[in-house]
Amino acid sequence: MLDIVLYQPEIPPNTGNIIRLCANTGFRLHLIEPLGFEVDDKRLRRAGLDYREFQTLQIHPDWPSYLSTVNPKNIYALSTKGTVNYSSVAYQPNDTLLFGPETRGIPDDIRASVGINNVLRLPMYSSSRSLNLSNTVAIVTYEAWRQLGFDGSN
Repeated sequence: MLDIVLYQPEIPPNTGNIIRLCANTGFRLHLIEPLGFEVDDKRLRRAGLDYREFQTLQIHPDWPSYLSTVNPKNIYALSTKGTVNYSSVAYQPNDTLLFGPETRGIPDDIRASVGINNVLRLPMYSSSRSLNLSNTVAIVTYEAWRQLGFDGSN
């Protein structure tokens, strides 16, 4: 499967929804510190999570630690500054989907390091600012999983 990476997430319910999404798709979730909440935050639990859903969660102290630990095949960063449509990518097992913090997005230096062809965007009206983080993650996750034939589903 693929790795979903939340770079410095800030809002517990978004992360809780994404934890559940990963538990139901087989995608692995990585959080890059600092986090805007404690992992045992009750707002994470409000998403109906139990211990099983936290099993694939890994926390890394910073972006370089994630890179050295996981050594991802391809990294696709999602950003409103992206120019490549998220559905035009041919996702492969062990790719990384990188999402930035809710209020700031992915920092310029990290976005630049993945390469311009790997900064993806979800289409939306030009007058729109952005989608909710957990909605964006769900859309991209299901597109990648669809391309992989919904591997592991029933």
